[in-house]
Amino acid sequence: MHPTLPPTGQLIQGQWLSGDGPELLSHSPSDGGLVWRGLSAASAQVDAAYAAARLAQPAWWARSLEERIAIARRYASIVKERSAELAELISRESGKTLWESRGEVGTVAGKIELSIEALHARRDTQRFELGNYQAVTRFHPFGVMAVLGPFNFPAHLPNGHIVPALLAGNTVVFKPSELTPAVGAWMAAAWQAAGLPAGVLNLLQGAREVGQAVAAHPQLDGLLFTGSSAGGRALHRAFAEHPQKILALEMGGNNPLVVYKAGDLDAAAYLILVSAFITAGQRCTCARRLILVEDAHTEQLLARLKRMLERLRIGYWTESPEPFYGTVISPEAGQRIEREATELIARGAVPLMSLAPLRGNSALLSPGLVEVTGIEGLSDEEVFGPLLTVRRVSSLEAAIAEANRTRYGLSAGLISDQVEAWQQFIHEIRAGVVNWNRQTTGASGKLPFGGCGLSGNHRPAGFYSADYCSWAIGSLESQDLQLPGQLEPGIEIA
Repeated sequence: MHPTLPPTGQLIQGQWLSGDGPELLSHSPSDGGLVWRGLSAASAQVDAAYAAARLAQPAWWARSLEERIAIARRYASIVKERSAELAELISRESGKTLWESRGEVGTVAGKIELSIEALHARRDTQRFELGNYQAVTRFHPFGVMAVLGPFNFPAHLPNGHIVPALLAGNTVVFKPSELTPAVGAWMAAAWQAAGLPAGVLNLLQGAREVGQAVAAHPQLDGLLFTGSSAGGRALHRAFAEHPQKILALEMGGNNPLVVYKAGDLDAAAYLILVSAFITAGQRCTCARRLILVEDAHTEQLLARLKRMLERLRIGYWTESPEPFYGTVISPEAGQRIEREATELIARGAVPLMSLAPLRGNSALLSPGLVEVTGIEGLSDEEVFGPLLTVRRVSSLEAAIAEANRTRYGLSAGLISDQVEAWQQFIHEIRAGVVNWNRQTTGASGKLPFGGCGLSGNHRPAGFYSADYCSWAIGSLESQDLQLPGQLEPGIEIA
């Protein structure tokens, strides 16, 4: 059966409306086919979306948590029932492999129960006796939250903000990436089918101008952002005069992966490959810098990694057997990544494996592996694609120092058989996701997810998303109105 086409236009106050702005097109990076076509939101429609969210918020918050949970669970059921349809749409629009898209759909559905658990664990009302009265902590929603979604996980990452925001009693204005509008529209339609009241979730389509209008709107109470560090920094500057607005930034990283005294070279090479090249290197936690503490096995490890990369199956999401990774998000992105690899080599980097377009498609890239040992002053920027640099150092201390030589701090990893090395690494490394003998892209929905430095603003997502979706109220309460046993100094009762 042909999948249901996602609606076009904007979802405002429960109605799908044609946009009044410029045309927006989404093409598959695999074959160039048209995936979605519609008109962007105009300024008046951004206003209308916020007005709808503001109007709907008091009634949504007045509903019991059980009612909000029931709607979220119906949404999860729809995602599960139509999982094949959503997975295919993600692959068509983003170019990622179908096995990865199926995994993404699973996290979208699974986020509901995890968010319910997190809400109870981290934001439940708390009471305790304090003398002859009670001390109470309650949590209230901020009001109207905006969610700006990325293209690399067009369903999972915005879903990770939307679900906890709605459960906490907020209403949402959601703008998907302009590169993946179809997936965003699919999600909004699924929430609508689950019985979410009109205005509780509003969808706006468009490019940067629409995102800027969403972020700058006076009716905004909080912004939940996943995207580039440059975008996050721009938002942080824009919010400088608005301390009353919550801002949760989940950004990228120039992530290090250190290898030190690893016995199983095949296992080490496999973890390096998966850390650096899964999703064609388009995960914010992908390893970008491989740091090898040089020993007698270093050359063997690099040889095994190169052999695995040479045999790596790369292709389109429609192919069988399935490839390990597919395209990057667009031919333009692929050309930019290729230029960055060329610039590294011009700086003196030695190509161990050359990154290049495949099958005449700039979005389909072979993995790049370049050695940068001895080259200083390289740009501390994230290359969002299948490119890994290699640097050799003489000691674990030097490796940790090199790993920390970045303005970012999202993910880091250590591959080693030495427990003492891990204890030193976890104590000294500066990152929010730190793994030992696991891929840097491995994360659990039951853990916090986020980074420090230019990778975020210390508002981790994952299980901790509940924290930035509500604010705490502290109360001292007594049912009895009576004078205290001892009056404050200087007060007399006539």
